[in-house]
Amino acid sequence: MKQALRYKKSLKVSSQWLPWMILGVLALVWGSSFILIKKGLNAFSAGEVGALRIVSAALFLLPIAAPKIRTLATRQKWILLIIGFVGSFIPAFLFATAQTSISSSLTGILNALTPLCTLLLGAAFFGQVITSKNGTGLGIGFIGSLILILGGTGNNLGEINLYALLVIGATICYGLNLNIIKNYTPEIHPVVITSVSLLFVGPLALVYLLSFTQFTTHVQASAALWPLLAIVALGVIGTALALTLFNKLVQMQTAVFASSVTYLIPIVAVIWGVWDGEVLSAYHFLGMGAILCGVYVANRL
Repeated sequence: MKQALRYKKSLKVSSQWLPWMILGVLALVWGSSFILIKKGLNAFSAGEVGALRIVSAALFLLPIAAPKIRTLATRQKWILLIIGFVGSFIPAFLFATAQTSISSSLTGILNALTPLCTLLLGAAFFGQVITSKNGTGLGIGFIGSLILILGGTGNNLGEINLYALLVIGATICYGLNLNIIKNYTPEIHPVVITSVSLLFVGPLALVYLLSFTQFTTHVQASAALWPLLAIVALGVIGTALALTLFNKLVQMQTAVFASSVTYLIPIVAVIWGVWDGEVLSAYHFLGMGAILCGVYVANRL
């Protein structure tokens, strides 16, 4: 009897920590995605990077998606099609295009606007209530993000240009995607959400890649191997596997909690940026501290 009670207690503790563990893994994976995009752009265009990311993720999950699609109702298929576009397809192209003019560190920093977009879109269209608790936490985290943005990748505002709007557009897509998953797909398994949504947009990305870009020429270049591997890793690990974990997290917790991963992503992104020669200033440390504080306040106060 005592053994059974101890086992139940350990399961309860594990279930309490599981969302935080997933949050940490996602922060590491997605925080690394911006440096992989940067490396991919060394040999391929922004369109090629975005399309190949989607194609590699869709192909990786194809064995799962193909048999599952027949089990879905028409309404569910339409929802997953929308999720495929706003959660994967559009952001992949927006991020790659933005990084042709913005550093990987700054892109990761701007991505931290996702929780704010999630909260505002949830309140505007999905009946979500903004409580003082998550509002305070998001506010602190957002201030941290602003500090990082003001610090840029050096100590000036010069690097922030119109390409930053593309990243903001991607965060709006993510915020919409989060609310759709939370409100309209609770009965669908996270793996099915990810695999089928990517299956819907994968063919479009493949057609674009092979018919409207110079991918077949660029991939034959001697310097294309490592950029190619970087993009494939981005698609398989950073999109297919990470999205599956993320969709599971959305179903386990609130959309605001799940979107809090984007408060941690800048820390990883900036570390990778420094490793690759980008500048880390005191602003980054101050901003990162505020971001971590915001995550704690929003979810544990």
